[in-house]
Formats: sequence, C-alpha cells, structure tokens
Amino acid sequence: MNQQKIGEFIAECRKKKNMTQQELAEKLSVSDRTVGNWENGRNMPDLSLFKPLCNELDISLNDLMSGEKVREKEYQEKLEENIINTIDYTNKKIENRNHFIGLILIIFGVLISITAVAIFPSESSWGSIYSVFGAIISLIGVSRFTKRLTYPKRLICNFGYFLIFVFVLMTIDYIGVVNIHQAPRFSLIKVSGENIVYYDTLFYDVIRCNIDQDNETFTVIKNQKYDRDNIDDFCK
Repeated sequence: MNQQKIGEFIAECRKKKNMTQQELAEKLSVSDRTVGNWENGRNMPDLSLFKPLCNELDISLNDLMSGEKVREKEYQEKLEENIINTIDYTNKKIENRNHFIGLILIIFGVLISITAVAIFPSESSWGSIYSVFGAIISLIGVSRFTKRLTYPKRLICNFGYFLIFVFVLMTIDYIGVVNIHQAPRFSLIKVSGENIVYYDTLFYDVIRCNIDQDNETFTVIKNQKYDRDNIDDFCK
C-alpha cells in the first residue's frame, strides 16, 4: 500500500470535484489538517472513512487503494491485491496500537515501582507491594510486544523480563541497605529481639543492632539459619 500515491490520488480527485480540503473535511467530519496529512502521504484515512471518502470523490474502493483509476481489465487483479494490502495494513495498525499500549504500561509500571521505593519508608510493606505491582503492570506491557512469538518463547521472554525486573528492585534494595543503612524492603522473615531486628531476604540476611540509637548498625551477612531464642547474641 503506497501511502504517498494514494494521498496524491485523493488530492487529484478532490481538485477535480472543485472541493477544498476544508470542504472535504467537513463532509467527512474530520479536520482539514487530517485531509492534508492524507494528501501528503503522512498517514492513511481510518478504515471507517474509506467508503464515505470514495462516495465524496466518486471513485471505487479499488481505485482508492490502488491510488489510481483502475482499468476494467485489471480490476479483478487489483481487487485481490488491495484486499491483501488492506488486511496487512489493518494488522499493522493493530500491532502498532498494541505496541503503543504496551510501551505505556511498561513506563507506568516502572514509574509505580520507582515511586513506591521513593515514597514509602523502607520498613513499610506497602513499598514492596507497590513495587511488585509495578513489575506486574510492566510485564503486561511486555507481553503485548511478544504476542507474535510462539507460546514457549513468549513464556520465556515474559518470565525472564519479570525476573530481571525483580532482580533490579532487589539490587536497588541491597544498595540502600549497604550505603544508606536502611532496612531491606523485600525481607521474607523479620524477627525482632530486645535491641535487634533480624531480616531474612532471599539472597542475604541483615542484622540491625541498637535500633534508633546513635550507634545503630546494619550488618549484611550470608543467608544462614537463625535461632529465635538467641537472636540477641548477634549484637554482642
């Protein structure tokens, strides 16, 4: 489908009817700028406007899609070609719309996660909940880009993206624990003692001693089993 050729044909037919862009636009309930974009080949009329446009210009749908008056002996051949081109054009518009929505969802999901980390205190469960929620929203967006893949490949891509997203969140959380001395957001278990809080995360543990005091410390250690009865011994 040659947009430039079709646009020039629309302009030619409009001029033969002694219509301005504004007049044609009013008949089709669109703006004159929209008609100008058609004629310049920047975009195509919406499919719902094909028939009304053809009626206003006294041309057939086959003529419009060909970008020229179709001779009778070529009519059937051009018709079949234009049907295929129209299907391809429709599929491409749907795909572009899916990609646009997908991109919006990805950006929105990332913003939710970043906002959750920035707004909620590190020990608030809402921060981790909204961060994971943002990851899921972002994943829905990614799934729109992978619709053409086979099911196994799509599953691998989507699951891989989700794992990477979560890993990035946990890495940011780890950096916050080490450099800013804040409690981990994504701890699986939290055990409190007299003057200690023990955070058990998926990849490491954090020992917080002397809570809310001047000599408060955060110590990152490898994952290990803790003894709930002797947890206070970690700060001695």
